[in-house]
Amino acid sequence: MPDIDCYAGKLNQVFMNLINNSIYAMNMDKGREGKNGGRLALETMDLEDAIVISISDNGSGMDKKTKEKLFEPFFTTKPVGEGTGLGMSIIYSIINDLHEGSIEVESELGVGTKTTITLPKKLKK
Repeated sequence: MPDIDCYAGKLNQVFMNLINNSIYAMNMDKGREGKNGGRLALETMDLEDAIVISISDNGSGMDKKTKEKLFEPFFTTKPVGEGTGLGMSIIYSIINDLHEGSIEVESELGVGTKTTITLPKKLKK
């Protein structure tokens, strides 16, 4: 991947939180233990003016109602005391506002989730 203009510490937090969310979702589906296990995949793509990073898992996935609330402040699907990450609303702000990029989440209940982040190579600010 090429070098990009970014706030490296903030992006590191974003990726660690997304990977942690994937691991949590895979652990929620206890029926997979002893079978094929969980699958976490990271993909990257180098475009002309941007890079694309996708993180996907075969965890529990989300229903439509959960996905609609995903970027709302303080929304969580985790029990009290288990949420230790940034929260998706903060991730949205880091990607969209701070890095002038975009984040897209595709998810199907019982199948898994794919989060795709597109970041420009050069920041305008």
